[in-house]
Amino acid sequence: MELKRRPDIERFLKAPDKAVRCALIYGPDAGVVRERGAQLAAAATARPDDPFDVALMTDADLDSGGASLEGELSAQSMMGGRRLVRLRLTAEKFEKQVAEALTAHAEGRLNPDAFFLIEAGNLGKRSALRSAAEKAAGAVAIPCYEDEPGDVARLVREALAKDNVSLNNDALAMFVARLPRERGVARQEIERLALFLGPGSGRTATPEDLEAFLGVEPEASLFDAASDAFGGRLAEAQAGLRRAAQEGEAGPAAVRAIGMHLGKLRRTLTLVQSGAGVQEAAKASGVFWKQEREFLRQARAWSLPELERIQPEVLSADRACKSAGAPDHLIAERLALTIASRARRLGL
Repeated sequence: MELKRRPDIERFLKAPDKAVRCALIYGPDAGVVRERGAQLAAAATARPDDPFDVALMTDADLDSGGASLEGELSAQSMMGGRRLVRLRLTAEKFEKQVAEALTAHAEGRLNPDAFFLIEAGNLGKRSALRSAAEKAAGAVAIPCYEDEPGDVARLVREALAKDNVSLNNDALAMFVARLPRERGVARQEIERLALFLGPGSGRTATPEDLEAFLGVEPEASLFDAASDAFGGRLAEAQAGLRRAAQEGEAGPAAVRAIGMHLGKLRRTLTLVQSGAGVQEAAKASGVFWKQEREFLRQARAWSLPELERIQPEVLSADRACKSAGAPDHLIAERLALTIASRARRLGL
């Protein structure tokens, strides 16, 4: 069966029906898929990180055929708990194979006490895997579509409340409008905001309080500098960063702008991998029309593995900027240099 309504999805993720042996979580927003997958894994088995009870699989494990997957689904738990087989699927060519394993497991033909969790990208209505999950009595299909503004606002409120900080209505609207659409990147921004406001402080921020955190608008120096770095234009990126510094924007804001640009590229390429056109994917990622031509040039040169190699550099720079006495403007420039150099090697 398919779960579409948010209350039904949240109820199942917290307490999955014992009669359900398989769950397919899929959709264009990889961040939401990962979050829901982690939540369901924790609910499905008492030890979701225990290698004796859990088998983590990827496309690479499916190359040898269905024997490996069905073997994992047939195996018994070594520690006596409920076994979890968690598959992260990206390649379309394995869908039929996984669909057959899902059907067999949902019918109880393998180990009926095991739980089969599949996390996948965007699946069309004709997808064999999606169809199998929707039809099987012992399986559920959970789609993960792009968050609506109301969903994002709720996410922000709930996440900040855990740190005993909040935003008033005007500040919340401002912050939500500036958040990237990819759930994982958005959560990073919310965590940074909580640190900015002071965890446990009980502070309720206003739009004026957010000005120092949000920095400049997307068309201004920092975001231009981030685009220049990913486009391989080091001199322009450095000039933009120095111009932003003169405008009062410090290194952490520069690193944040670079991280947001990386997030847009990653979301765009993830949508393209799921079958979307690159221009359509860029629009869905929130690319402003004035930047679209340059962004598309970058999206055609960068790849998801290359972006994954850059991500630790961005996180490291972000941490370094928060260290006492760190020359944050130099850290931001060095990060821009690293990214621009890799962009050049990609032909940009």
